[in-house]
Amino acid sequence: MKTKLLVIGGVAGGATAAARARRLNEQAEIILFERGEHISFANCGLPYYIGGIIKDRANLLVTTSKSFTARYDINVRINSEVLAIDRNKKTILVRDLHSGEQYTESYDKIILAPGAEPVKPPIPGIDLDGVFHLRDIPDSDRIKGMIDLRGPKSAVVIGGGFIGLEMAENMVLRGASATVIEMGLQVMAPLDPEMAAIVHAHLKEQGVKLVLGQRVESINSRNGGLSVKTSGGMEYECDLVISAIGIAPENKLAKEAGLELGPRGHIRVDATMTTSDPNIFAVGDAVEISDFVTGFPTSVALAGPANKQGRIAADNAMGRRSLYTGALGTSIVKVFDLAVAGTGSNEKTLAKHEIPFMISYTHSGSHASYYPGSTPMAIKLIFCPNTGKILGAQIVGAGGVDKRIDVLATAIHGGMTVMDLEELELAYAPPYSSAKDPINMAGFVASNIMKGDMAIAHWHEYVSLRQDGAEFLDLRSREEIETAGAIPDSRHIPLNRLRAALPGLDKDKQYIPYCAVGMRGYLAHRILVQNGFKSRNLSGGYRTFVGAEEEIMRESPEMELWLSE
Repeated sequence: MKTKLLVIGGVAGGATAAARARRLNEQAEIILFERGEHISFANCGLPYYIGGIIKDRANLLVTTSKSFTARYDINVRINSEVLAIDRNKKTILVRDLHSGEQYTESYDKIILAPGAEPVKPPIPGIDLDGVFHLRDIPDSDRIKGMIDLRGPKSAVVIGGGFIGLEMAENMVLRGASATVIEMGLQVMAPLDPEMAAIVHAHLKEQGVKLVLGQRVESINSRNGGLSVKTSGGMEYECDLVISAIGIAPENKLAKEAGLELGPRGHIRVDATMTTSDPNIFAVGDAVEISDFVTGFPTSVALAGPANKQGRIAADNAMGRRSLYTGALGTSIVKVFDLAVAGTGSNEKTLAKHEIPFMISYTHSGSHASYYPGSTPMAIKLIFCPNTGKILGAQIVGAGGVDKRIDVLATAIHGGMTVMDLEELELAYAPPYSSAKDPINMAGFVASNIMKGDMAIAHWHEYVSLRQDGAEFLDLRSREEIETAGAIPDSRHIPLNRLRAALPGLDKDKQYIPYCAVGMRGYLAHRILVQNGFKSRNLSGGYRTFVGAEEEIMRESPEMELWLSE
C-alpha cells in the first residue's frame, strides 16, 4: 500500500510512530516534522544532565535525525514548524525555521505528536533573566550553562511535581540551596496526602525548604539576584528560579484544524488513537484517552504511554487494527534517597467519580531484615470493597519500590484481586526480598479486611473516633514510644501483656490497637474480638498516623489542641 504519512512531532510518541509505520510498510512515504533540532531525545533525563549525574550531553540523544533516516528511510525534517492543517485539501503548511521558507505538503494520513509545553503563568517578572523553564535540550543547555558559569548558591523551584522535585534535588547536587513553592497543600499531586507527607519529611531532611499552599505573585530583581514573592506575603531571595508549575497540551494545530478537544484542551481520540478526523491520529501528552481503572476520560503525560500510543496509531494508519485499552498512569520519581511511585487510581479520583473503595497500608522491608541494607517501604493499596479487585497503589521507600509498583501495575492490568496477591510466587533471596514479599504482605492485610478477619480504622477517622469515646491502645515497647512518640492519650499495653490486661478493659468501649506499622495491632485485634471486645486495628499503625498528622490538623483544628496536651 502506497500511503503518504506525515508525523508531526519527533520525540517519544512521534519517533516511535514513524519507526513502527516503516516496519509495517516498506513502500509508504513517511515524513517526520520536528520543530526543534533534535528528535527522540531523553527529556526525562534533562534534570540529571543539569545536575551532573549524566555527564555526556550526547547520551541524551536516543538517535539523531541522520541515523534515523539511514535506518528507517524516513524523511526527517528538523527545525520545521507545521503551521496549519487543511483537512479539506489534505495538506499542511510548513515553515523552515532556518530559511523562513513556507511550503505545503500533501498527506493521506497524519499522526500528531505535539506533546505539551510548560505552563507559563502571567506572573510579573516571569521573563526576567535567571528565570527558566525546562522542556527540551536547549532549555537544559541554558540552565546548565548559567549554573556552570555563575555557580548559584540558591534556587527557587515553582511547582512540586515530577520536574519540580527532580530539579530541586539536582540543584542541591550542584551546591545550591533549594526552596520549593507549591500552590497545593502537598507535592506530587497523584499521591494521596498521607503518602505525600512522607516525601515532605524527606525533602526537609535533605535541607529543601517547602512552601505549601501559596502561589507565586511576582518575581523581582534584587541585589544582583531574584526575589520571589508569594501570596502568603513572604519573599524568597535566590540566584535563579525554575518554573515547573505544570504542562498544557500543545493543541494549536488541532484546535485551528477543527479537531475535537476535551474540556482541558487535550485532543480527543478513540481507542485506535483516531481523532474526530478519520485521517488524523494523535498520541502522547496532548491527547485525552481513557482511564484504565475508571473508564473516564483522562490525560497522562508519561513517556511509556506515549510510546505505546505511537505504536498503536501507526498500526491503524497503516491499516492494521490495534486498540489502546487505557492508561494506568504508572509512574516513579527519584526524590533524593526515596523512590515515589504510583499506579492506577488514587483516593481523590475514585471519590470524584463516586467509585466505592477500601484501602490498606503496610510497611515492609525492601528485603530480608537480617540482610544488610534493608529499608522500609510504605505501601498503600486501594481496592474494590465487593470484589477485592485492585484499583490503585502508591509506594514510597528507598529500595525495591520499582519492582513492587510494576507487579501491582501488572496486577491491575490483569484484573487481579487482593486475594490474588496472597498467592503470587515472587522471586526471593535475602538481598532482594523476603519469603513473604511486600506484595504478598499487602495482599494478606487487604484480604484480611475483605474476609472480615480484621476491622480497621484509618488515620482520617481519628477525630471522630475520639469524639465517640474510642480508646487507643499503644502496643509498642516503652523504648519505641520514647524514640518515636505516641498518639495523644493512648493507653500503653505492650502486646505481650494484653491478655493479662483484658480484665481491666471495658467491653462497652471501642478500642483502637496500634503498633509501629500494623502487625501487632492486627494480633491485638484478634485477641480483643475473640474475647468479646469491640476493636478496630489502626491501618498502617503509628507510622502512617504520623505521616498524616498535618492533614488531620488541617481538617480538624481541635487535633492541634490534643497534640499539645
